[in-house]
Amino acid sequence: MGNGSGSAGRDGAGAAGDARMRLHVVLPDESAAMDVGAVAALAREAEALGYAGVWLPDHVLPPGPYGVSTGYGGVYEALTTLSYLAAVTERVTLGTSVLVAPLRDPLILARQTATLARLSGGRFVLGVGVGWERYEFEAAGADFAARGARTNSTLRVVRQLHTRGGGPYADAFVSFDERAVFEPVPRTPVPFLIGGNSDAALRRAVEFGGYWQAVFLTPAEFAARRKRIEELVREAEPGEGGHRSAEGAGEGAGPRLSAGARTDWAGPGRSAADVRAEVAQWEAAGAEDLAVWFGAADDGFAARMRALAAETGLTGGRITRPQPHPR
Repeated sequence: MGNGSGSAGRDGAGAAGDARMRLHVVLPDESAAMDVGAVAALAREAEALGYAGVWLPDHVLPPGPYGVSTGYGGVYEALTTLSYLAAVTERVTLGTSVLVAPLRDPLILARQTATLARLSGGRFVLGVGVGWERYEFEAAGADFAARGARTNSTLRVVRQLHTRGGGPYADAFVSFDERAVFEPVPRTPVPFLIGGNSDAALRRAVEFGGYWQAVFLTPAEFAARRKRIEELVREAEPGEGGHRSAEGAGEGAGPRLSAGARTDWAGPGRSAADVRAEVAQWEAAGAEDLAVWFGAADDGFAARMRALAAETGLTGGRITRPQPHPR
């Protein structure tokens, strides 16, 4: 999920087993009453506090109000808002957690993300999921049952255009010939983050590399799914000459994959020490990245964000303080 150092490129975390876990912030985006300037201020403060990245959610047309209680985030469209945040930050990674990929036109998405990569100086990570709200698909005239296949197609199209700058390309959903010209080609392909816990999501993460983000799991459940990734990696190995894992890549291997998760500290029911203990559990479970949502913007978000940074000794995107023994 980026290293918070002005580039979304991986820095080898986990490969040697000695790098500490990175902490990220999922910014509040659940209220139309919140001024966008508040989002920018929180992003700047997260960067100053040493968080590795800031992330925004996505819902195109939910069947109910946006809000903390409904679970619908994304009042300010994620890619547009991240372009704004790119202009007011310098080092922090910027990403979506997560964009509902099958509801986006893949050619437009490739242009938007390539442009955002240029505007941010290579700090952008495209986090995607298949979506879960059937109503949004019906409203958009999209096939809910085909959302997994469309997500895979979208990622392949984006990767094709970001690496080759044009055609030819063809699959069941998109096709263009060798005349197609794409600009701006990113200096390095935009990294992908794959959200979700299913085997299909894990296979997607193994295929495309970058980052995997677990959602709504406990640290123990995360560790089990992380082991499943290792099994899928072995199944996908390119033969005896190549090997790769969630920690790193070997010669002849596919793209490296970092494993991480999302959690929240959304209210006053827990102390910073309690959340620090949870952070220790995630690190012990093998998470290389942990993204935290701190609740509503007007209900202590900034205070909790500051408290966790202090409690974990956050520096350069990573926790530094010795962690308590995981409970």
